[in-house]
Amino acid sequence: MNTPVSRLTAANNYFEDFAVGDVFQHARGRTITETDNVGITLQVLNTAQGHFNEHRMLGSAFGQRINFGGITASFIIGLAAQDTAEQVLEERGLNRIRFSNPVFHGDTLTAFTEVLRKEDGARDGAGLVTFRHVGINQDRKVVFTGERHVLMKRRSHWGER
Repeated sequence: MNTPVSRLTAANNYFEDFAVGDVFQHARGRTITETDNVGITLQVLNTAQGHFNEHRMLGSAFGQRINFGGITASFIIGLAAQDTAEQVLEERGLNRIRFSNPVFHGDTLTAFTEVLRKEDGARDGAGLVTFRHVGINQDRKVVFTGERHVLMKRRSHWGER
């Protein structure tokens, strides 16, 4: 990402704590294991051979199995959750999803989030926030981007007083 990281977030962020243009680097990383990929891929009935047939993939452009994109997306959003989901009332949408580089077993993913939009919500005590989540691997290659639209609690209504 070209945008400088403005600050790290902390637990219990409310609508008021986010400003359009803020970029956060999330504290944790996660290494993708074979169990993550094969187990979840088969569990959701994804039968694409590229995710669980090593011999078939040896002759492919990748030279090995690739991680199922649904897992990549879930892990990046999960890595961002402590900072962007603690005060969410409703998940409204996930859009503009892109998988820009393959993820392999053993890759370690980290996440950044940019605040794209904020607006008043129809629900009292809450506002709408749109985040762009970006996942990178250990080589700093972007592997995932996606925009997540949420209805988030306002501290003024829900926070400790």
